[in-house]
Amino acid sequence: MKREWHEVTVARRVAWSADLISVVFDADIGPFRAGQFIDVALEPGGAGTSRSYSLASAPEQPPELFVSLVAGGELTPRLFSAPVGASVWLRWPAAGVFTLERLPDARHLWLLATGTGLAPYLSMLRTEQPWQRFERIVVAHGVRSAQGLAYRDELSAHAARHPGRLSVVPVVSRDPGAAGVLHGRITTAWDSGELEARAGLAMRVEDAQVMLCGNPRMVDEMRLRLEAAGYSRNSPRSPGQFTYEAYW
Repeated sequence: MKREWHEVTVARRVAWSADLISVVFDADIGPFRAGQFIDVALEPGGAGTSRSYSLASAPEQPPELFVSLVAGGELTPRLFSAPVGASVWLRWPAAGVFTLERLPDARHLWLLATGTGLAPYLSMLRTEQPWQRFERIVVAHGVRSAQGLAYRDELSAHAARHPGRLSVVPVVSRDPGAAGVLHGRITTAWDSGELEARAGLAMRVEDAQVMLCGNPRMVDEMRLRLEAAGYSRNSPRSPGQFTYEAYW
């Protein structure tokens, strides 16, 4: 099906911090796979600047995006100021291959994200698929300050509904006063063993699938670490143990 632009309206906004929001649109974008993305524009017909955003919503839900403010950007400052009822242009069907369908079977699923890279994992966790396929799931969310730890209540609710199966590991790099988190970066938590200790689970190449999403630096550094530990990248021709998607 050809991807086309559609005018929709903002149905709901949640401001997590001054530079982090979630936006829900009044639209039916049709079927998609958790982990896929749609395109966003503010000019009629998608003219002008457009950006791709991973969907945080499950396939049966209204489209929801998790957006960070880009200072001086052409799109996000205007999206941040768009009130409920404002017109926005979305392009669908959703696209992308950062999905659970592309992963080989494994016992454990590790979802490592920085910032708004959490969005595709939210979409996945809102479906039954990961709970049916994996015994244990770990979500590690790396942010600069504790204010960036969005969706904490939702993640806690998932853990409560699936006792002993979901571990959530918040990692904060620039907020030394933050409580109940690991301090540093996802990469340093991996290096020190704190990531596995906090998750209560060893990451082993023989029984893990790892997904990486967010800041390209984190993705690149974790990719190198995983490869050094014997993991290989998943591809259609050669199944491996990790998959990644770098933002911007």
